[in-house]
Amino acid sequence: MNRFTSALRALVSASLLAPLALLAAAPKEAPKTAAAPVAAVVTTTPSWLPQPPEVAARTYLVMDMTSKQILAQKDIDAPVEQASLTKLMTAYLVFDALRSKKITLTQTFPVSVRAWKMPGSRMFIDPKMQVPVDDLIKGMIVQSGNDAAMALAEGVGGTEEHFVQMMNDEAKALGMTGTSYKNPDGLTEPGHITTARDLATLAMRLRSDFPEYAYYDAIKKYHYPGTPPSNDTNRNGLLFRDPTVDGLKTGHTEAAGYCLIATAKRDFPNIGSRRVMTVVLGTATEAARLNESQKLLNWGYTAYEDIKLFGANQPAVTPSVWKGKENVLKLGRPEGIVVSVPAGSAGKIKTQVVRPDPLVAPFVKGQQVGTLKVSLGDQPLTDVPLVVLEPVEQAGVLGRAWDALRLWIK
Repeated sequence: MNRFTSALRALVSASLLAPLALLAAAPKEAPKTAAAPVAAVVTTTPSWLPQPPEVAARTYLVMDMTSKQILAQKDIDAPVEQASLTKLMTAYLVFDALRSKKITLTQTFPVSVRAWKMPGSRMFIDPKMQVPVDDLIKGMIVQSGNDAAMALAEGVGGTEEHFVQMMNDEAKALGMTGTSYKNPDGLTEPGHITTARDLATLAMRLRSDFPEYAYYDAIKKYHYPGTPPSNDTNRNGLLFRDPTVDGLKTGHTEAAGYCLIATAKRDFPNIGSRRVMTVVLGTATEAARLNESQKLLNWGYTAYEDIKLFGANQPAVTPSVWKGKENVLKLGRPEGIVVSVPAGSAGKIKTQVVRPDPLVAPFVKGQQVGTLKVSLGDQPLTDVPLVVLEPVEQAGVLGRAWDALRLWIK
C-alpha cells in the first residue's frame, strides 16, 4: 500500500499538479451588476392564470410578497409619473442613514426656506423650527409632506441636488431601470418617471431591508406640535377600512392621477402570515384608488393560495460537490421557498432544478448556484434562485488532485 501511495503521489506531482493548480484555484466572485433594462411593452396577466377583475387604472400590479410572484399586471413597464410615491426612495435613503448611524431619530434638522415654501401637501413646518428626524419621517409618510421630504433630503444629503443623485444611484443599485429622479418629493418635473414594476421592487426592498421602520406606514394620524391638527390624517384610506392593511404610500398630481401602493398581511393555516401588495397608478379619483386597490387585494388572497415547498434553511437539493471538504452542497433559501398557485391547483405543481455540473468547491454561504423552476402542469410558473445554505471550503492539495483525476476519468 505504501508503494502504491508513493507512486500515486509521484504521478500527481509529475503530471497533474501543474495544470491542476489553475483548476483548483478559488474562483473570484463576479462583480455585481444592475439588472438588464426591460423594454416598456404592454404586459398583461397570462391567459391560463386566474384573470383579475376590471381595474380603472392606467397601470397596476398585484404581487404576493411572501412568494415574490406577480399575480396580475397591466403595463407594468410603461413609464409613469411618480407623484408622492417618490417619497418611498427618500424614506429608503433616510432609513439607510439611520441604520449606518449617520443620523439618529432624535437628531433635529433645520427647516430651510426652500423646504418651508414647498407647494402641495405639507406638514406645515417653518424656518423657526428644529424638527426631529422621527417627526419629519412621520410628516413625510403620514401627511405626505413635501416640506418634510425636502428637510430630510437636505439633512441627509447636504443639498437637494446631492440627495437626488443619491436617489438615482440607489435606484440603479436596486435594478430600477425604468426610474429617474429629479426631486425628493414627487412634484411634477420633466424626466421624473418610474414604472409599476420598479415601484414594486422598491416597496419590497423597503420591507425586507428595513423591517424595523415599517410601523411608520401604518400610522393613521399624526401632526407636529404647532401645526394644524386638521392636517393629521393618513391619506391611505385603506388603513381605516381594512384592518389587515398596514401600508404603504399614496401619491397624487394632476399628471400622475391618484396612486396607491397598498400592503396587507393576513394569516392562513399551514403557511402563517401571507403578505400581498398592490400598485395602482393613474386612477381618476381618490375614492377610485382605494376601491381598485381593495378589489385587487381581495382578489389576490382569494384567487391564489400559497404553498410552502421547503422550510427556512431546508435544502431543496443536495448535489455532489468536487474538490471540497464536504461531499454535498446544500442549496435552498434561508427564508424557505413558498410559491403562489391558483386556488385549488396545488396538486399540479412540478419542480425542476437547473444548476451547473460539475460543482467544484469552494462555495460561500449565500452564493447563487442554480434555479428551482416551478411549473403548474406544463406551464412555467416561477423561477426561484437557489443559494448555498452552508459553505463548502476547498479540500487539500491531494484531495483536489484526486477529484481532478476522477473528473478527468468521468
